[in-house]
Amino acid sequence: MANEMTGQNQESAASSVPHQLSWPKRCLALLVYGFIRFVSWTLRWELNNQSGLLRKGEEPEPVIFCIWHNRLALSLVLYLKFAKKPQPSRRMAAIVSASEDGAGMARILELFHVQPVRGSTNRRGTQALRELTIWAARGFDLSITPDGPRGPCYVIQPGVIMLAKLTGMPIMPVTYYLSWKIRPRSWDRFQIPLPFARCRVELGVPLRVPPDSSDEERETLRRELEGRLRALTRD
Repeated sequence: MANEMTGQNQESAASSVPHQLSWPKRCLALLVYGFIRFVSWTLRWELNNQSGLLRKGEEPEPVIFCIWHNRLALSLVLYLKFAKKPQPSRRMAAIVSASEDGAGMARILELFHVQPVRGSTNRRGTQALRELTIWAARGFDLSITPDGPRGPCYVIQPGVIMLAKLTGMPIMPVTYYLSWKIRPRSWDRFQIPLPFARCRVELGVPLRVPPDSSDEERETLRRELEGRLRALTRD
């Protein structure tokens, strides 16, 4: 029995360790990073900033950026262009899956000078939430894909609401529309930008979650956030 319990504990501990990236996949992550930077230089950008935040010269207020999973391709470029450029002191930590696929995304985050936090609702969820609150306490912005990593698409999971409750940070809905893109047959119809497309970026009105909010109040706020982000989204 002791040996069986020891084996279970070791298996549990192993499952909490994020996958690491092999050298070939590190090279692939570098190629993806280069592709994203190249395409972003060719895009025709438009910005609709309804947030009242991210203004040049203003004192930065840390926020939780909330963007759909299928818009991940340009999410880091958006942060550099519309958050960090007007307010250079900003720093960000972003949650990414602890899976093998997530290891590649974590490397891309590092290339963009963003701190990856490994975890999801399926693996390391509690640890990841704890790590995100630590980065928030250090003044970092946070980023989360509220319908990831497995969907359903455009359905916000409660994790982002709980994160806002714990940190006191406002949630900013972020999305964009691409006039020219590729959409594979994945669960979220992931959007791959193509060169010289028009990209209209939408920054929505932030939503705040009171620290003493009840379960019912948080569910109401979850539905409100989902409605705001869907209203901004054009496929």
